[in-house]
Amino acid sequence: MLNACILLKVVRIKAHAILSAVKEIGSVRKAYLTHGRFDIAIFVEVAEYRELRAVTSKINGIEGIRSTETLPEA
Repeated sequence: MLNACILLKVVRIKAHAILSAVKEIGSVRKAYLTHGRFDIAIFVEVAEYRELRAVTSKINGIEGIRSTETLPEA
């Protein structure tokens, strides 16, 4: 299994809707609103990097996301 943290910068007024949409993605284990440089922190668990790319592609397709940073476990 591969664990990763995905950090999101989002349009602030859409943060709650984005958080709800992210939580519907199957590989997402936890997702929280945060304060600071990033607006949302997402923790995912996938079988391999290919699946991680698919999850990040889904997340990047959500309207209102400005940027993401994915931090896979080494």
